[in-house]
Amino acid sequence: MKKVLAVKRMRGLWREGLSSAFRTALACTVVGCVSLYAPPSITTLISFPAFSYVTAILIITNHATFGHALRGCCLALYATLHTIGPAIFTLWLLGPGRLSKVGTAVAVALAAFVVVLPWPHSAAHLLAKRLALGQIVLVYVVAYDNGVHTDPLMHPLRLAASTALGALACLVTLLLPYPRFACSQMNEMYKLLTKNMSKRLRILIKVISEEEKANAIGFISQAKSLATKRTNLLSLITLYKEGVQWEIVPCKILRSHCLSKIQRLGEVDKNLRGMELALTCTNSFTINILNQNLKHGLNNLEEHISVAIKQPKQGLRGGSLTVPESNAKDVTLFLQSLQTIPTTHQQLPIFFFLFCTQLLHKKPLKQAPTSAQDNNTNENSHWANWVATLRNTNFIPPIKFSLSLGLAVFLGLVYSKENGYWAGLSVAVSYVSGREATFRAANVKAQGTVLGTVYGVLGCFVFQRFFHIRFLSLLPWFIFTSFLQRSQMYGPAGAISAVIGAVLILGRKNYGPPSEFAIARIVETFIGLSSSIFMDLILEPKRASTCAKMELSQCLATLGESIGSLSLLYSETNLEEKLTTLKMQVSELKKFVVEAEVEPNFWFVPFNSVCYNKVLGSLSRMVELLWFGERALKFLQQEFQRCGAYEKEDVNTLNAKLEHVKEFICSSIKNIEEICGTKRVEKNENPYDVEAGKSSECNTCMVSGLGEDGIEEIIGWFLQLCRSVVDKLDGDESEVKNQVVLSLSALGFCLFSCIRGTIEIEEAIIEIVQ
Repeated sequence: MKKVLAVKRMRGLWREGLSSAFRTALACTVVGCVSLYAPPSITTLISFPAFSYVTAILIITNHATFGHALRGCCLALYATLHTIGPAIFTLWLLGPGRLSKVGTAVAVALAAFVVVLPWPHSAAHLLAKRLALGQIVLVYVVAYDNGVHTDPLMHPLRLAASTALGALACLVTLLLPYPRFACSQMNEMYKLLTKNMSKRLRILIKVISEEEKANAIGFISQAKSLATKRTNLLSLITLYKEGVQWEIVPCKILRSHCLSKIQRLGEVDKNLRGMELALTCTNSFTINILNQNLKHGLNNLEEHISVAIKQPKQGLRGGSLTVPESNAKDVTLFLQSLQTIPTTHQQLPIFFFLFCTQLLHKKPLKQAPTSAQDNNTNENSHWANWVATLRNTNFIPPIKFSLSLGLAVFLGLVYSKENGYWAGLSVAVSYVSGREATFRAANVKAQGTVLGTVYGVLGCFVFQRFFHIRFLSLLPWFIFTSFLQRSQMYGPAGAISAVIGAVLILGRKNYGPPSEFAIARIVETFIGLSSSIFMDLILEPKRASTCAKMELSQCLATLGESIGSLSLLYSETNLEEKLTTLKMQVSELKKFVVEAEVEPNFWFVPFNSVCYNKVLGSLSRMVELLWFGERALKFLQQEFQRCGAYEKEDVNTLNAKLEHVKEFICSSIKNIEEICGTKRVEKNENPYDVEAGKSSECNTCMVSGLGEDGIEEIIGWFLQLCRSVVDKLDGDESEVKNQVVLSLSALGFCLFSCIRGTIEIEEAIIEIVQ
C-alpha cells in the first residue's frame, strides 16, 4: 500500500513539474521567437529582450494559472506607468549625455527609494515592485551607456514594450494548449481536501473506538500523515485563491462557488484539528473508556458528516458544513448520555474529542452585518490616519535597499560600462518586502546564476551550428529547475536565478562570444549580491536569531494576555482578536527561526533551533486550544446568562477558581520572559518586597515545580467545582446539560494543556539560556 502511494505521489510531482516546465518554456519560446525572428519594425521596438525573459519568469512560477498571469499583466502595467513616466521626464530634464557613474547611481537609488517605500493605501504588489526596480536600473544605466545617443522618449518606451512582451507571453502561455484556470484548480483542491477530511474523520473515530492500543497508535500515525497532506492542500488553496480573485467572466459564478465551498470547509478543518489535539496533547491518554452506545453514535455521526462533506448541496445549512437538520438531533442523541463531569484529567481528552465532534454539526455564531454607514466611517478613519501611518513608517529598510542598489549600480559600471546593469538588475529582481536570510539568499542566487550560465554556455557550444533550434535545449533545463525550485537547498530564489542565467545566454544573438558574456554576468552578479550583503551588515544589522528572541518575547506577552482574558463572566474581552494577533506573531516567529537555522554563526553563539522549534510547537498548540476554549466560554456565558446561573454561588466560585488558575499560568509566563532575558524588570514592576517579608506564590513558583501531582490537584479542584455547577442546574433539558458538561470539560482540557504547554516552553527556554 505504501509503495502504491509513493508511486502515485511521484507521478503527481512529475506531472506538476512537467506542466510548470512546459508553461515556462512556452512563455520563453514566445519571447524568443518574437525577439529573434520578428520583423525589424518589431525587434527594434523590443530592444530589451533580456528583460522580457525576466518578466516572463517572474510572472510564471510554480502552480501559475490564468488568473495569476492576468494579475501579472496588470501589475506589469502598474509598474510601467509608475516608472516610465518619471524616467521620461528625468531624462528630458537632465539630458542623457550629462549622466555620470555617480549621477546614475544616485538617480537609481532615489527612484528605488520611492518605489519600495511602503506608502499608506498603496496597492503595489511585490511583483510590481520587482518589475519597477528592474526598469529603473535598465532605463538609467543603459541611458548612461549610450550617452548622447539616447532618445529620452523612445528609450523608456522600448523598455515598456519589452516588459509588455514578457507579460503578454505569460497570458498566451496560460491559455495554450488549453486554459489553466485557477477556478478549476481550486475545485480540484476542494475535492482532494474533502477526501482528506473524510479519511481523517474516519481514522480519528477508529482511534477513539479502538480497543487495542497498538492499533490505535497505528491509526494516529495515519492521521498525522493525512494532516501533513492537509497542510499542503491548504497552502495550494491559498495560492490558487489569489488567481481566482482575478478571473472574471465566464468564471464569475464558478469563482464565487469555489470560494464559498472552501470557506465552509474551514470550520470543519478546525474541529478536526481539535480532535487530533485531543489525541496528541497529553501522554496520559486512555484509549478504551467508551461504551458501545458512544462508539455506535460516533460511527453514525462520522457517516453523516462524511456525506455532508462530499455532498455540500444537501448538507450545508446556515453557512456551515453540517449534517441534514432533520437528522441532526437523532445523530447527536448519543452525546446526551454524558451528564457528568469527568473525575480525573485522564478522561478530559475524550470529552474534548466529543466536544469537537459536537462542533462539527453545530452552526457557527453569526456576526452582525456591517452597515454602509460603518463602512463609510471606517473609510474616513483610514484616510484620517494617513499622515499618522506615514509618520510611523520605518524608513530604514527602504533606505538600506536603495543604497545597496545604488552601490551595486556604481560598482557594476566601474567594472564594465556595457554590462554594468547586471549588477543592479540582480539586486532589483530579487527584492523582498520583509527580512530574508541574507547570506543564504546570496549564496543560492550566486550558485543558481553560475549553474544557469554554465549550462547556457554549454548549450551554445553544442548547438553553435544550429542557431535556430538551440532554444530547444532549454526544455530539459526548465524541467530540472522546476524540481530545483521545490528543493530545500535552493528554493525559488536559486531556481529562478538558474533559469534566467541559461535563458539570457541561449536566447540572445549578436552579443559576442557567449563565454565572455557569461564571465561578465557572473562577476556583475557577485558585485550586486556583495553590495546587498555589505549594506545589510553596516546599516542597522539585525540577525535572525535576535529577531526570533524579540518576537518570542511578544508571543509570550500576547499569550499571557490571551490566557488572562479567559472568563466565565459575560464581558467583552476581545479574546478572539488577541488569538488572531498571537497566531500572526507565532507565524512571524516561525519565519525568523527558519531564517536563523540557515544563518551563518561567524563569531556569534550558535542558534538553538531544536529548542526554538519546541517552543514553536507548544505555542501553536496553545493558540489552537485557546480557540476552542473561547468557543466553550461563549456557550457557557450565553447559557449561564439565560438560566440566571450568575446569581448562584457555585458559578462565582468556579469563576474564581478559573481566575486563580489563569493568574498562576500568566505569572509563570512572565517569569519565563525574565528567564530568557527578553523583558527588563524594573523595580517598580515588582510589587513584592523580599526584605519586607512579602511574597507571592504565583511570582515565586513556576509551573514546572508543580509536578504531576500538583497539576492533577489544580485540575481536580477545577473539575470538582464544575461538577457542583452541573449538578445544581435547575430543570434543564438533557441536551443543554450535555452541552454544558462538554463545554466545561473542554475548558478544563484547555487549562490542563496550557499548563503542560507552559512547562514545555519553560524547559526549552531554560535550555536555550544554558
